[in-house]
Amino acid sequence: MEDESAPERASVGPIRACVHDTVTAYFQHLDGQASHDLHRMVIEQAEAPLLEVVMRECAGNQTRAAAALGINRGTLRKKLRQYGLED
Repeated sequence: MEDESAPERASVGPIRACVHDTVTAYFQHLDGQASHDLHRMVIEQAEAPLLEVVMRECAGNQTRAAAALGINRGTLRKKLRQYGLED
Protein backbone atom coordinates (compact mmCIF):
# COMPACT_ATOMS: atom_id res chain seq x y z
CA MET A 1 0.00 0.00 0.00
CA GLU A 2 1.26 3.47 -0.83
CA ASP A 3 2.13 5.84 1.98
CA GLU A 4 -0.81 8.25 1.89
CA SER A 5 -1.56 11.03 4.33
CA ALA A 6 -4.43 10.45 6.76
CA PRO A 7 -6.75 13.03 5.10
CA GLU A 8 -6.29 11.35 1.71
CA ARG A 9 -7.08 7.89 3.14
CA ALA A 10 -10.12 9.25 4.96
CA SER A 11 -11.51 10.91 1.83
CA VAL A 12 -11.02 7.90 -0.46
CA GLY A 13 -12.65 5.26 1.75
CA PRO A 14 -16.10 6.82 2.15
CA ILE A 15 -16.43 7.64 -1.54
CA ARG A 16 -15.48 4.11 -2.54
CA ALA A 17 -17.90 2.67 0.03
CA CYS A 18 -20.69 4.94 -1.22
CA VAL A 19 -20.17 3.86 -4.84
CA HIS A 20 -19.98 0.21 -3.76
CA ASP A 21 -23.21 0.43 -1.78
CA THR A 22 -25.03 2.34 -4.51
CA VAL A 23 -24.03 -0.06 -7.29
CA THR A 24 -24.95 -3.03 -5.07
CA ALA A 25 -28.40 -1.50 -4.47
CA TYR A 26 -28.75 -0.81 -8.20
CA PHE A 27 -28.24 -4.50 -8.99
CA GLN A 28 -30.68 -5.51 -6.26
CA HIS A 29 -33.33 -3.24 -7.78
CA LEU A 30 -32.77 -4.74 -11.23
CA ASP A 31 -34.23 -7.96 -9.90
CA GLY A 32 -32.45 -10.11 -12.46
CA GLN A 33 -32.89 -7.78 -15.43
CA ALA A 34 -29.82 -6.97 -17.52
CA SER A 35 -28.00 -3.69 -16.96
CA HIS A 36 -26.72 -1.53 -19.82
CA ASP A 37 -24.14 1.25 -19.95
CA LEU A 38 -23.45 0.91 -16.22
CA HIS A 39 -19.99 2.48 -16.44
CA ARG A 40 -21.31 5.56 -18.27
CA MET A 41 -24.19 5.90 -15.84
CA VAL A 42 -21.98 5.74 -12.74
CA ILE A 43 -19.40 8.16 -14.16
CA GLU A 44 -22.08 10.69 -15.13
CA GLN A 45 -23.83 10.40 -11.77
CA ALA A 46 -20.56 10.96 -9.89
CA GLU A 47 -18.91 13.48 -12.20
CA ALA A 48 -21.61 16.14 -12.29
CA PRO A 49 -21.81 16.65 -8.50
CA LEU A 50 -18.01 16.42 -8.28
CA LEU A 51 -17.70 19.29 -10.73
CA GLU A 52 -20.40 21.32 -8.97
CA VAL A 53 -18.71 21.03 -5.58
CA VAL A 54 -15.19 21.69 -6.86
CA MET A 55 -16.34 24.75 -8.80
CA ARG A 56 -18.13 26.06 -5.69
CA GLU A 57 -15.10 25.43 -3.49
CA CYS A 58 -12.87 27.19 -6.03
CA ALA A 59 -15.27 30.14 -6.20
CA GLY A 60 -15.86 29.51 -9.90
CA ASN A 61 -12.16 29.77 -10.77
CA GLN A 62 -11.72 27.23 -13.56
CA THR A 63 -7.93 27.24 -13.40
CA ARG A 64 -7.94 26.34 -9.70
CA ALA A 65 -10.75 23.82 -10.18
CA ALA A 66 -8.92 22.09 -13.04
CA ALA A 67 -5.78 21.89 -10.92
CA ALA A 68 -7.73 20.46 -7.99
CA LEU A 69 -9.30 17.85 -10.29
CA GLY A 70 -6.01 17.02 -12.01
CA ILE A 71 -7.35 17.81 -15.48
CA ASN A 72 -6.59 20.62 -17.89
CA ARG A 73 -8.81 23.67 -18.07
CA GLY A 74 -10.09 22.85 -21.56
CA THR A 75 -11.29 19.44 -20.37
CA LEU A 76 -12.98 21.07 -17.39
CA ARG A 77 -14.77 23.57 -19.64
CA LYS A 78 -15.96 20.72 -21.91
CA LYS A 79 -17.28 18.77 -18.92
CA LEU A 80 -19.02 21.83 -17.48
CA ARG A 81 -20.80 22.30 -20.82
CA GLN A 82 -21.63 18.59 -21.01
CA TYR A 83 -23.45 18.74 -17.66
CA GLY A 84 -24.95 22.19 -18.14
CA LEU A 85 -22.83 23.66 -15.35
CA GLU A 86 -21.26 26.58 -17.18
CA ASP A 87 -21.85 30.10 -15.92
